[in-house]
Amino acid sequence: MGKTLDNVYKHQSLAYKYFLYFVSVGLIVFFFPKGGKFKYEFQKGKPWQYENLYAPIDFSIKKTEDEIANEKQSLSDNKIDYYTFDASIQEKAKATIQKELKAFFGQSNYSASQQNEVLNIGLEVIDSIYALGVFQNKPTTSSILLIKNNEARPLGSGNYIDLPKAKKEISNILSQSNIPAKEILRTTLFKAVEANVFYDEAITEKALEEELSKISFTRGDVSEGRFIIAKGEVVEAENFKILNSLKEEYESELWGGNNYYYIILGYTILVALVLVMLFLFLKRYRSEIFKNNNKVTFIFVNILLMVFATTLMVKNNDSYVYVVPLCILPLILKNFFDARLGLFVHVLTVLILGFVVPNSFEYIFLQIIAGIVTILTASELYKRANLFISVGQITLIYIIGYFAFHIIHEGNFESIEWVLFGVFILNGLLTLFAQPLIYIYEKIFGLVSDVSLLELSDTNSKLLKELSDKAPGTFHHSLQVANLAEAAANEIGANAMLVRVGALYHDIGKMNNPTFFTENQITSVNPHDDLPPKESAKIIIDHVIEGIEIARKNKLPDRIIDFLRTHHGTTTVFYFYKKQQGIEENVDQKAFQYPGPIPFSKETAILMMSDAVEAASKSLKNPTYLIIDEFVEKIIRGQMQANQFLNANITLKEIEVIKKVLKQKLTNIYHLRVEYPE
Repeated sequence: MGKTLDNVYKHQSLAYKYFLYFVSVGLIVFFFPKGGKFKYEFQKGKPWQYENLYAPIDFSIKKTEDEIANEKQSLSDNKIDYYTFDASIQEKAKATIQKELKAFFGQSNYSASQQNEVLNIGLEVIDSIYALGVFQNKPTTSSILLIKNNEARPLGSGNYIDLPKAKKEISNILSQSNIPAKEILRTTLFKAVEANVFYDEAITEKALEEELSKISFTRGDVSEGRFIIAKGEVVEAENFKILNSLKEEYESELWGGNNYYYIILGYTILVALVLVMLFLFLKRYRSEIFKNNNKVTFIFVNILLMVFATTLMVKNNDSYVYVVPLCILPLILKNFFDARLGLFVHVLTVLILGFVVPNSFEYIFLQIIAGIVTILTASELYKRANLFISVGQITLIYIIGYFAFHIIHEGNFESIEWVLFGVFILNGLLTLFAQPLIYIYEKIFGLVSDVSLLELSDTNSKLLKELSDKAPGTFHHSLQVANLAEAAANEIGANAMLVRVGALYHDIGKMNNPTFFTENQITSVNPHDDLPPKESAKIIIDHVIEGIEIARKNKLPDRIIDFLRTHHGTTTVFYFYKKQQGIEENVDQKAFQYPGPIPFSKETAILMMSDAVEAASKSLKNPTYLIIDEFVEKIIRGQMQANQFLNANITLKEIEVIKKVLKQKLTNIYHLRVEYPE
């Protein structure tokens, strides 16, 4: 029955991985922009590496965005201003003159002929002034169209007057005549004259929009079969524009019709291959992660998030594709797992994105270099300064890489897009979001980061304070074991902080019955003296189970609980086992064994060795170098003979290094000195 359940679980786990794999492939292909891929890769300033290229289809040469922007700016700068003419203003001015002069002449002694002469001169001046119109505001351009009688006609730069110029013209005309009441007529004309030509913004803007709509986005056509570029020829400005136009036209045609399904199939195969590589890597080199569906899901979720963010940016504005903080991926994976896995997943993700981003070679190169820098520089992220320093170096790599590629493509510094520096800085700022993201992932996936381990290692935490109060001897023992285990882990390259935290909490189960453990007994009274060996052994063994219950109640991470479960493995409570043998002959050894499991990692194996050595060292009397050496060898040899390290990925060489560290530390603890001759 047990084997059947194991097989069901194994198949269930494998089925979930298949499901995760196919869903991930489907989602990534779905995220991809809907377009084919041009079969040639080319860069400005680099030789054409393929055979002579002839146009495979008819296509138009597209103008660049800069060329279109320059044309629009030129039209805006040279736009024609439209002005409207109001004929009623002239008639209104004449009526005003007649009214004003009539009122004046009614109180004067001028004859009828003189009055008519003054009036006629005034009307003639008005007709002369309004011949072309009086402008409300002096035009600022020479391109002017005057709309008069529903007809627009151009005016030269000197063919218009504004109100001040009109009054000046009136004074000049009157100064050359000898009519009576000249000053009265001038005052009347100044009062009557008004602007009758007005700038029409609505018509002007509408005309400009019409001109802008006529701008062509292409400049010439290339017919099928025309020679484009020869093998080895350098891709220069003109050829670069033609090749880009062919690429856009080719990809748009490729995506249409039945080709759609073939392109989907091609993308699916390539993405599937990449993700197969990830599974193979995990299965061969990270088997403990491969077996854990939670961790596999975590890795795939991160890949999908990066692919989704990048493809979304490509669809909206591919100029800002570097805003996506792709280096968060190796940062997070290194924090939870290891550097090699973080870099491997980062490279695979970049390869996937290389299918859809513009300038794929440049993108892949920069992102892989930035990922390597991330792996090499990001360490001890629980120290805030380290994250800022690492992000600064990543940003610098992006900027330097952009400079290098720009020089290669353009051969100068003149057309540098300074806005990209802001993009790289924004990328760095978003990379800092790795810290809160780590916290979120811990809560969602139940993982443990160095930041959490640092918090758990605080001896002022609630649980450790309780252990210190209830079982001070056990607390002191845990501190000693933590120091030994941490030193050993550092020597063999294991996770020293994880080992230390595991050591601090590994005996919390002793809080329930502290006096039954010798390190907490402050008198000569031993409660085990009044108990049978089996019951005493059960109390000792139960501290593992009770410790797990306390840990779960206090929400300790599973990785820490693993240390509680494995720190005694399946060893025997030897003292009480021998004591029971003195009472009866046939003793069931299983009743005196810890439930296990045995250690299944370097870190849990280190804790088992350190715990056993530190606990047993209390029995040493007058220790010497030789005694300590034999003592450590005996303890660890016994654990190896009991097959306690079969499931731990630890080598004999590493065990020898650990023994050496433990001997050295015990020598320091007991303050051994060299014996000088008398």
